[in-house]
This record gives sequence, structure tokens and C-alpha cells, in this order.
Amino acid sequence: MTALATWYQGMKGSIRPVFHFRSDRYWEVDAWRGFAIVIMVIYHLVWDLYGMAGWKIEMYAGFWHYWQLVTATSFIGLVGVSMSLRAGRMRQKGKVRFLPFFQRGLVIFSWGMVISLVTFLYEPAGYVRFGILHFIGVAIILAYPFLRFRWLNLISGAALLLAPRLIAWRHDIPWLEWLGMIRSPHPAFDYFPVIPWLGVVLIGIFLGNMLYPSGKRAFSLPDLSHFAPARWLALAGQNSLLIYLIHQPILITLLILSGVIKL
Repeated sequence: MTALATWYQGMKGSIRPVFHFRSDRYWEVDAWRGFAIVIMVIYHLVWDLYGMAGWKIEMYAGFWHYWQLVTATSFIGLVGVSMSLRAGRMRQKGKVRFLPFFQRGLVIFSWGMVISLVTFLYEPAGYVRFGILHFIGVAIILAYPFLRFRWLNLISGAALLLAPRLIAWRHDIPWLEWLGMIRSPHPAFDYFPVIPWLGVVLIGIFLGNMLYPSGKRAFSLPDLSHFAPARWLALAGQNSLLIYLIHQPILITLLILSGVIKL
């Protein structure tokens, strides 16, 4: 009984409530991610109105196209910043280890595969083969060797971003679609190939290493984490994966219940 009670107390202490605000993180990074979450939810709501409710909205050019680019660039850039911060904390304790990054990448990639399955059941012709979660999972693993660099990340990142404009693939290589080596990708709800998007991650690592060397803030900033809007954004940023996974089912359910989407 004593052993059971000890185990229970240990488990109880290790479980934190969902949406519990963590004060041991840089609030501005989490708030930036939270802002990206908010504009992502808005974009997906508009896309649902376009794709499922039949509203006439131009999603692939103009305003909403650039809105989507800002959202994706923010999310993916923060992957690099977060990797830099985590590496900095590891250096303070001794060594930057590959395994935690590999495990994190594998978890996120696995959730991407869940998205693939769900979208395949909904629309086999346009299911997500290599979407943003697939990409982030792979990028966390591929970007690990770059964590110790600064300017090389900026140069490499810029080169990857320019690569699609400078390199014209002569032949489609379907099994390398995830890498970006294809002229005409399969139509999909979500597609983020390694080239050029890994460039955004590398630039994020560059920014993280410049602004947070060794995992410590290199600039002064007032603590706004007690200011309600900043705190709520930071809280959303700390739970970004959960919000990403549940927001579309919630949005679609609400639109169905309100009669905007008709089954």
C-alpha cells in the first residue's frame, strides 16, 4: 500500500493541467506562437467557409494567400527559434543531445500521419501527404546539426528559400515530393516541402542564436506576461500542438450546428 501511495503521489505531481501557464519560458516567444495560432484559426475558418460552405472567397491569391504565408512562416520560423532555446538550455547543463530532438520530431511527424489518414478518409484525391506537421517533424531532425551555427544558418536558409527560383526540376521524382523535387505536386489541403521551407527553420535558428545566445535573452524586455492579452497569447503558444489538432473539428462542428455547412 505504501508503494502504491508513493506511485500515486508521484504521478499526481507530474501531471499538470491542460492550459497551465508556464512561467519558466520566454513569454514573448510563446506569445508570438500564440499570435500565429490565432491567425491560423482565422485562416482555417475562412477556408472552411470557402471549401465546405461554398462561399466565394479568393484563397489562393491576394489577401488570404499572404495571410497564409505570414501564418506558416511564423510557425516554421519559431520551430528554429525554439530549437535554439532548447539547445541553449542543454548547453547550460553540459551537452546538446540529439535524442530529445529526434523524439520530438518523431512525435510531431506521427501526428502528421494521423492528419494524412483523416484527410485521406475525407478526400482520397487531395489528402495531406506532407503537410506542415510532417515537415516540422522532419525539419527538427534535419536541422539538428545546424544548432551550433549562426551566420551559416542565415546563408543556408536564404539559399534554400531561393532554390525553387534558381533550380528548375527537369523530371518529377514522386517519391521525393516531400523534399520538393517535383514540378507539379499532387493537389492537397496542406503541402510544405523541405525545399524551401527548411530555410525558414534555419533562419529561425539564426535568430534564436543571435537573440538568445546560450538560451539567455540578449536584450531587455519588460515582463508583459501578467498583461492579460499577452498572457493568453503565450498560453495558446505553449499549447500550440493541441490547439492545432482540435481547432478544425471544433470549427467544422460549430459551422454545421449553425447551419452554415450543410451535410
